[in-house]
Amino acid sequence: MNQLAQNFPTNALVKKYASDIEAILAKYPADQKRSAVMPLLYLAQRDGGYVTKQAMQEIADVLGLTATEVASIVGFYSLYYDEPAGKYRVQVCNDLPCALRGADEFLQKLCQNLGIKVGGTTTDGVVTVEAVTCLAGCDKAPMFQVQGDSGPNGEDYIAYHENQTVESALAYIDSLRAKK
Repeated sequence: MNQLAQNFPTNALVKKYASDIEAILAKYPADQKRSAVMPLLYLAQRDGGYVTKQAMQEIADVLGLTATEVASIVGFYSLYYDEPAGKYRVQVCNDLPCALRGADEFLQKLCQNLGIKVGGTTTDGVVTVEAVTCLAGCDKAPMFQVQGDSGPNGEDYIAYHENQTVESALAYIDSLRAKK
């Protein structure tokens, strides 16, 4: 049994990913281990697509943080989730510059065509459509990013789609459904 597992014998995340967690923690000075919160959140989110409250507490325990501090990171970043959703997350930027280029209308019509509300998941469980702030492509709005897709070698990645129409977005979503 490694040192980490000895220090946290009831921590399910440590039991499952002890060597991964040790490798992540080794990248940071001992007095700065709280900096490992984001990679540990990504690790916790890997299996189910979201970070459970239990996992947030377990990460907090390992890093000497409070569960509230860990949850604040999950709440702030659009790449971490605290509840389950569709296999693919279509995140439409609707901050002010994008809204001025039609992002709000795009988002509403996209959801209407999918038969869901913003933040909802399609009945087949494949796609969740969310509103997010700033994807750094204001001049190419309406735009969205897709999480849950994988690259040519099976790696996780985020795909960006700019200058979209509802029709082009629906065609892309149909291609995601075909993959499922």
